[in-house]
Amino acid sequence: METLQAGDFQLTWLDGGVTNLDGGAMFGVVPKPLWSKKYAVNEFNQIELRTDPILIQKGGKNILVESGINKGKLSAKQLRNYGVTQESNLEESLEVLGISPEDIHIVLMTHMHFDHVCGLTKQDETGAWISVFKHAEIITSRVEWDEMRNPNIRSVNTYWPENWEAIAHQVKTFEEEREIMDGLKMVHTGGHSDGHSILVMESKGETLIYMADLMPTHAHSNVLWVLAYDDYPMKSIEQKQKWMKFGLEKNAWFTFYHDAVYRAVKWDGEGKQILKTIERKR
Repeated sequence: METLQAGDFQLTWLDGGVTNLDGGAMFGVVPKPLWSKKYAVNEFNQIELRTDPILIQKGGKNILVESGINKGKLSAKQLRNYGVTQESNLEESLEVLGISPEDIHIVLMTHMHFDHVCGLTKQDETGAWISVFKHAEIITSRVEWDEMRNPNIRSVNTYWPENWEAIAHQVKTFEEEREIMDGLKMVHTGGHSDGHSILVMESKGETLIYMADLMPTHAHSNVLWVLAYDDYPMKSIEQKQKWMKFGLEKNAWFTFYHDAVYRAVKWDGEGKQILKTIERKR
């Protein structure tokens, strides 16, 4: 497992599973001859997208960011449609670190699409859905939580009752911004979904930004390269401009959940050249 120490924050990437989604959808209106130079594509026009949660540790707190795609939760049709080549080993990853699901204090959900949220619940021996991280406070934006429970005709395909009903009593929401702990805040951006959020970490002169699905891979660094999956693409562009500028000025690490190549990167001041990376071990 790859790790990154930045100030008082230690980040560890866990194994949450692998999907392969249509490259055209992941890069929206950007022509394939452009995006395929920056990110590998297979013969089915799919790109590999990890779904790897990040464990943030500081001051004795275990904070999980996203939750992977779970194991045994997706149907055979869903496994095929989402190009799943590996299901989650999230609990096994935690076990290697000597951590149980009960040891997770907080789960941060930047949004609650299926590929981020499936790992929050599982079935018990009776078939009932139960919480995986039963002692954790689960934090997401109010807008996201409201849509999760009352999806519209478009979002109903990704907001599923089995992913939220069992953890409803653990969910805490916020409006525009919430400080999770000293140096770590969650900011509502909208864009990818109406309730989408990002994370910003600052400690001892180091800055880390987790853009979630505003920038799912390093190949999405161009502020105009947004997803066809984005509900509000112009909002995605606006927020990418804002937070890329902030991060580049701070010489920040940009961290990823979906990237199959890098866990984190630092760009030059113009965001053109990658200067430093944490590569995913294959």
